Amino acid sequence: MHRRMNPREQKRMMQRMGMNMESVADVNQVIIRTSTKDIVIDEPEVAILQVSGQKMYQVIGGQVSEQTPSQRQAAVAAKPTFSEEDVRLVADQTGKSIEKAKEALIESEGDLAKAILLLQS
Repeated sequence: MHRRMNPREQKRMMQRMGMNMESVADVNQVIIRTSTKDIVIDEPEVAILQVSGQKMYQVIGGQVSEQTPSQRQAAVAAKPTFSEEDVRLVADQTGKSIEKAKEALIESEGDLAKAILLLQS
């Protein structure tokens, strides 16, 4: 029957063997990109294991999906890009809330003039 080792004991044993493991906080997504597809892991737990000067990344759990390069390009093209400054500018110009300004920028695909006209009409 195997006895389960407590985490402190395990950490000390790893250090004696020249190993060090640390957790990476606030990881939202890990993408493994190959020539034919992307493996996307959302909300994983990630740890870095250092052994003899080498780093190994351990990815645990999360929601896994796959994308082809064409799906990735379509997803990037579909997302309008705008900054917080753009949102503030639209909100200031129209007198509307930040949330309304964001919605207008999304609807106008990031076009400032269209977003302002949309909120003014």
